[in-house]
Amino acid sequence: MTTHRRALFGAAAAMATVWAAPRVALAQAQPPAGPHRLPDLPYAFDANEAAVDARTMELHWRFHHGAQVNNLNAAIRDHSALHDMPLDRLLMNLGQVPEGVRTAVRNNGGGHANHTMFWAIMGGRGGEPSGELAQAIARDFGDFATFRTRFNAAANGLFGSGWAFVTADREGRLAVVTRPNQDNPLFDGQRVLMGNDVWEHAYYLRYQNRRAEYTANWWNVLDWARIGERFAAARAGTLTV
Repeated sequence: MTTHRRALFGAAAAMATVWAAPRVALAQAQPPAGPHRLPDLPYAFDANEAAVDARTMELHWRFHHGAQVNNLNAAIRDHSALHDMPLDRLLMNLGQVPEGVRTAVRNNGGGHANHTMFWAIMGGRGGEPSGELAQAIARDFGDFATFRTRFNAAANGLFGSGWAFVTADREGRLAVVTRPNQDNPLFDGQRVLMGNDVWEHAYYLRYQNRRAEYTANWWNVLDWARIGERFAAARAGTLTV
């Protein structure tokens, strides 16, 4: 084989390797079959590797959250009066949902709201908040370390599957709460500032049964700028899910 042919062969092999390598791109959802839509991820699947591996992110977003959106749309398909209700209003008014589909709307609508919030607050580099949010944390918890400890204790102490949340009211008061399954504080008229998913599918590929390790690492990928924007929206009365 001549030097020229060896060079061409090597270049072709290198190109084949490049094209065969796994690629991680921004995740884009398919068009919805109903009024509710799986939101696009604002970052690549591997953006949260400091806490959550790319494969878990993809499975969690595409199949778990995606199924909840599909199931919610299916549940309200024959109830056109519910189609124009924003998700937060739907969940705050479950009593208006026909009884035959109310449980499906509660479970899948709650999961849709929970995960929409969850993706939005990650993709960052952790650290600590600043500005008015930092002041609110200091006022309501003493300091950031205490806040983080209390939140992790709630998340790790939740029996079975569910979520740990921080709620924020119009006065900017913060509280740590937990909810089982895919329940959401919106059911009780409360707005969610941030929250962590402690269903096993959120962390099992990397952490198996080590929930506390997952919840500790999760703080490394929070985007405090986005959470700060949610805090401002909560105080302004414009925060939805």
